Amino acid sequence: MKVRINQQACAGHARCNHVAPGLYSLDDNGYIASTGFSVEAGQQALALRGARACPERIIEVLDEPASASTGAA
Repeated sequence: MKVRINQQACAGHARCNHVAPGLYSLDDNGYIASTGFSVEAGQQALALRGARACPERIIEVLDEPASASTGAA
């Protein structure tokens, strides 16, 4: 599972961080600090909760393995 974040659209509500601080880190101004990441085993539900907490819906959870290769298919 991967998380993709439209970082430029973040309004700084920090709800994702409140729900899942270990996954959704913030910058010094309170905005999301990442454009995305791979979700480790056991953290999938937390990643989904953090994404659903975002009022702007800028966090997309992709159901693909974290270990998927980035090579051509």
